[in-house]
Amino acid sequence: MSDYPKPMRQRMRWWKVLGLAGLAGVAASGVVIARAERRRRAYTPEEIRARLRDRHAQATAVTTPADDPA
Repeated sequence: MSDYPKPMRQRMRWWKVLGLAGLAGVAASGVVIARAERRRRAYTPEEIRARLRDRHAQATAVTTPADDPA
């Protein structure tokens, strides 16, 4: 690398740093995706159905605020 002029060496160094940062980003996002997938697969189908039914019941429940006279 000493054959190249100094500005070219610095530019090549930045490209290496950017490349390594990109690889680290890809690896980190892969870890996040794998962790989320593991979390999803940790539930049995019955547990998923129960959770979905609970969420649906909460979403469709009609609640009026205590301050509302109606």
